[in-house]
Amino acid sequence: MTAGDLEALVRVTSPGYVGETPPDIAFGMTETPFGRLALAVTARGLVACSYEDEHVVFARIARELGSFIGPDPRRLDPIRRQLDAYFAGRLRAFTLPADLRLATPFARTVLQMTMGVPYGSVTTHGEIAERIGRPQALRAIGNALSANPVCVVIPCHRAVEARGRLGGYAGGPAAKERLLRLEGAVL
Repeated sequence: MTAGDLEALVRVTSPGYVGETPPDIAFGMTETPFGRLALAVTARGLVACSYEDEHVVFARIARELGSFIGPDPRRLDPIRRQLDAYFAGRLRAFTLPADLRLATPFARTVLQMTMGVPYGSVTTHGEIAERIGRPQALRAIGNALSANPVCVVIPCHRAVEARGRLGGYAGGPAAKERLLRLEGAVL
């Protein structure tokens, strides 16, 4: 997304934006060794870290949160630095809080369980289902993980299917495998 594209999106969703007022939601992109990520930060924390197309992420945030969205590198730089350190193997836990308002209540429960999976470890959809008291909800668990609005930071990549199958991932199966290998997880 170019600066012009972002300015056009901002004009459509926030017509009063004049460029000097800090936005309620800082929005931007970052390049990583595992693909390009759309980022958004609210006063509550990181609301988006997504492999999805930036226009899709921006539109979803505008539709669901309805706030003043725009560029604000000062607020995005901390997560960019943490992502850079993570991908370089120097960071094992992110410190920026997650704002899970883009997730359903069920998905929030699932994602909070994945936040407890240690760096370098994996869990299964079945183990998550058991922990939340929904042992038959395997498909719902998979759907919640695939809809994670804060990929990488909330480590949904650490949840695998039964019998060692990786399962899906928003960034694709190759990205999921690379993330797990980066963390030294035994597959």
